Amino acid sequence: MNRWIVAITVMLPTLIEIIDTSVVNVSLDHIRGSLSAGIDEATWAITAYLVSNAIVIPITGWLSRLFGRKNYLIASIVMFTVSSFMCGSAWSLRSLVIFRIIQGIGGGGLQPLSQSILLEAFPPSQHGMAMAIFGIGIMFGPIVGPLLGGWITDNWSWRWIFYINVPIGIISILLTIFVIQDPPYMKRIKMKIDYAGLALLALGLGSLQFVLDKGQREDWFSSSLIVTFSTVAVVCLALFVIVELFSSKPVIDLRLFRDRTFTTGNILMFFAFFNLFGSIVLLPILLQTLMGYTAFLAGLVLGPGGIATMIALPVAGRLVHKTNPKGILAFGILVCALSTYMMAQFNLQTDFWSFVWPRVVLGVGMGFLFIPLTTLTLSHIPKERMTEATAMYNLLRNIGGSFGVAFVTTVLSRRAQMHQFRLVEHLTPFDSTYQFVKEKIHMVLKFVGIHNIPPDALIYRELLRQSHMLAFNDAFYLLSLMMVLILPLILIMKRAKQSISIMGH
Repeated sequence: MNRWIVAITVMLPTLIEIIDTSVVNVSLDHIRGSLSAGIDEATWAITAYLVSNAIVIPITGWLSRLFGRKNYLIASIVMFTVSSFMCGSAWSLRSLVIFRIIQGIGGGGLQPLSQSILLEAFPPSQHGMAMAIFGIGIMFGPIVGPLLGGWITDNWSWRWIFYINVPIGIISILLTIFVIQDPPYMKRIKMKIDYAGLALLALGLGSLQFVLDKGQREDWFSSSLIVTFSTVAVVCLALFVIVELFSSKPVIDLRLFRDRTFTTGNILMFFAFFNLFGSIVLLPILLQTLMGYTAFLAGLVLGPGGIATMIALPVAGRLVHKTNPKGILAFGILVCALSTYMMAQFNLQTDFWSFVWPRVVLGVGMGFLFIPLTTLTLSHIPKERMTEATAMYNLLRNIGGSFGVAFVTTVLSRRAQMHQFRLVEHLTPFDSTYQFVKEKIHMVLKFVGIHNIPPDALIYRELLRQSHMLAFNDAFYLLSLMMVLILPLILIMKRAKQSISIMGH
């Protein structure tokens, strides 16, 4: 079968699944109003999807062996498509949350399955190009999702962000039936089900994703709810590791992590998406809250970065087999660090294009980071373990993004309070500059005929803007520093391209 047809077949449902991870965010207010729910209640439509998605991703390899990979892929697309229709037809918030859980279960396996099938369809000499195709979907989804969701919601209805998945899902099902074939080692096999491992993994990852999604809103560990779920996550995941190491038929074979290149690659991918998601969450918040940009204009700032990534990915895909991939990876990491350092220089006078260019630089960096990192990380994994390996790789990528979002929103909140506290020290009757500015503002307001706004109110508003701007700078600095600090990890990775079995086969 033509490998490009295979690529289109597996990437089509994967792309809409990735888009659906972020598409709901911009429609929350419309969903809340339509279903008569509060904004905090409406966020469960996002949390429910993320939790169920996170639980399924790492067990994709196990489910592929249990049902057969092609059968499981078809079942996943069917579940995702049907639940998308039901989400669009939801009659209450509770029904929407239930259908989003099912949608997350259906969508969870699509990313690792498509990645492992692409690596099989393309010969080793073209793995860089295969990962470029996969990377375009991974990088493009989080950018096009909010733009597409906003446009559909404004022009049609929030329900159509789900209905639009149905025809694409039907086409994907038909293509999968006729195009995808299972190799002998991915056929369905009879196996004992590790119920203890499954239960511990579901509870542990579900609780972790809940904590990351709700932590900042609940003020982290000052909330008994967050403390409870954090405890459940730590205990269950620790027990899961112990159970799996001694299980004869583990849900996830943790022995994959014996390979130092695979382990290091997962750590690097965690922090790469920590940086990516942290920065693309901060930028729209900065633009809309401090600079007065509309959602559409904020999307235009992010858009060119996505285009830069799509240009960089194929270039990196061609280079990765012509030169040392570790050099390309180091270049990608440094460019990502540079981009967030550029973002840390933003101020309240920054113009549109000065916001766009650092995002473009980040897009280029992610393109040159993703291809060599994925190629190196999976280069030592035997084919029969590839689905399990890509499942873990995608899990660490997604959790890295969740940690990044939780980290930057927390830093933003805490540092804004700190800067406000420090700046307000100068706004006293004993500060001559403050008194001078206050008097000037009073004279200007009086001159233009405005008598109902006290100068102190305008000064306080500017104080809040400045303190938040400084907090954004701090968050971007930390992201940049983090990328520089992970650079030495590249030295641990092995370049060897030949597959070596780490599973005792």
